[in-house]
Amino acid sequence: QVQLVESGGGLVQPGGSLRLSCAASGSISSINAMGWFRQAPGEERELVAHIRSYGSISYASYGDSVKGRFTISRDNAKNTVYLQMNSLKPEDTAVYYCRIVVGTMEYWGKGTLVTVSS
Repeated sequence: QVQLVESGGGLVQPGGSLRLSCAASGSISSINAMGWFRQAPGEERELVAHIRSYGSISYASYGDSVKGRFTISRDNAKNTVYLQMNSLKPEDTAVYYCRIVVGTMEYWGKGTLVTVSS
């Protein structure tokens, strides 16, 4: 089994920053990809950021709405993925979910709430 533990969500004012973390543990041989999705009330879940590593080289991609504001990174030694969120906007308010892909299996975290409000 694989467990994902997310942390770092909370309440922040518009223009502020938060850093989310997601640590994976359990039966992990190698993680193909790691990413963050989010789901706002009444909306579908959407991709926020995704990162895939090939040896020491990582390739990241972002949803259009967060490009230039969010940065995804990963620590392979710790099986942890991070999401640095800057210049937060009220429309970034959502539950953020971590997802990893191990082989052909995908695993999801339980989500962490990010609220951007004054």
